[in-house]
Amino acid sequence: MRDTTDRRPNADSRVRETLARSSALPASIAEFIDDLPRAQGSLPDDATFALCLTHDVDRPYKGLRSFYYATRERPAYHLRTALSSANPYWQFEEIMALEDDLDVRSAFYFLNEQHLLADRPVGEWFSPANWVQHLGRYDVTAPEIVDVIHNLDDGGWEVGLHGSYHSPTDVERLREEKSVLEDVLGGPVTGGRQHYLQLSVPETWQYHRAIGLAYDATLGSSTDCGFHAGYHPIRPFDDDFLVFPLTIMEQALPDPASNFEDACETCERLLQEAAENGAVMTVLWHPRYFNEREFPGYRRLYRWLIERASELGAWIGSPRALSEELERDRIDHRHRSKANRSDSSEQRPNSRHV
Repeated sequence: MRDTTDRRPNADSRVRETLARSSALPASIAEFIDDLPRAQGSLPDDATFALCLTHDVDRPYKGLRSFYYATRERPAYHLRTALSSANPYWQFEEIMALEDDLDVRSAFYFLNEQHLLADRPVGEWFSPANWVQHLGRYDVTAPEIVDVIHNLDDGGWEVGLHGSYHSPTDVERLREEKSVLEDVLGGPVTGGRQHYLQLSVPETWQYHRAIGLAYDATLGSSTDCGFHAGYHPIRPFDDDFLVFPLTIMEQALPDPASNFEDACETCERLLQEAAENGAVMTVLWHPRYFNEREFPGYRRLYRWLIERASELGAWIGSPRALSEELERDRIDHRHRSKANRSDSSEQRPNSRHV
């Protein structure tokens, strides 16, 4: 395993420079995480860097949202999708086939939102934005969602939690969402990401750890790509809980439909930066962006990104898989250190005078 350890906070001066110049994170968060320890681990298979692949399952059904989109652009197309039995945002099988072809696996984070009328305060009923969001709500216990979750799990993909919009400061809500998803999955959920990158630092991470999550992948920007939170996972509590900062959200890239080369250039720059620093690079591609009719170029760009990372010697997989590798290495390092201290004490000459 290739050692990429930050053994002390701020070990890499370039990390400090990145944090100092970044405007993508609130100053208070950037300052807070700058003092935190980083993952003490090595990358599997002597990889030059790691690429973690993630998908936030926000809206697997387009449904009535088609009417809303029709008021904004391409009304004929969006109205046809509203009246058709086809569902252009249901891209699970396509993503699985693509990743299977590339011999990689990723994480899918499922959202369990509260019902606007049944669960949210009356005051929220009068916000048009809340209704737009509610129209795209889905039920993780619905049979076809359950089938997808089981198919993903059976195929080696990670199924994780996409914490709902109001959950970052509500530990009981997070606990319930995780419990429901685990009941569907039939096994433990070990990590995820908060909806809309909603995060209260360090409170949300404390709640994640309290409900039994091993990692969070929320920290990042929806408008700016880069290593804004440094090159390595963060250990906010200096234990086994990890934070995987988000490097790329697809919507923050140049539009590949209008300029594929610019989008590739941005990805290439970040891939090279990752390789030079032994970084962990985490990317987010929402499933609906694999619909070529509405989001042309994003599916092709995703494939290009993975293929290019592989050419550069990256380890590629889900955050859960990497967190497990890092935890094994952390335990091994601790055992080796303990053994070395024991050997040193046994070899130390007896200083007592006879």
